[in-house]
Amino acid sequence: MCVCSKTVPVEEILTIEIQPGWKKGTKITFLEKGNEQPNVIAADIVFIIDEKPHNVFTRQGNDLVMTQKILLAEGEALSRSYTFQLTTLDGRGLTIAIDNGIDPTYEEVVAGEGMPISKNPSQRGNLRIKFDITFLSTVDAETESQN
Repeated sequence: MCVCSKTVPVEEILTIEIQPGWKKGTKITFLEKGNEQPNVIAADIVFIIDEKPHNVFTRQGNDLVMTQKILLAEGEALSRSYTFQLTTLDGRGLTIAIDNGIDPTYEEVVAGEGMPISKNPSQRGNLRIKFDITFLSTVDAETESQN
């Protein structure tokens, strides 16, 4: 009778299909896929989802938040309509038109343009747009228009 204690390395590819809307901290567990030893149950392998920072959007729950910069010449007001373009995380072009006045505390909410909701990917959070308004002096505005 032979009692063998030799182990042979075996490679196995584990595939993780990331679902839309998964949040930071979501755990994916592969039961008993860790290193094996004779007479020992293999350990679980656990992966934890992290989020990469984005240069435009930040995630807050299922919402995406961004800040739109606006440059205004001294004395100019944002009481008129304001329109700008942005590219969504999934590459679509989106035109945002705001018809009411904007002030530094104003936040525009675009329903359904946030992150997919993981338990129901056909639904999405909101896109929340904040505004960073910079008032240029008349001299700066003239210089800007010449460039």
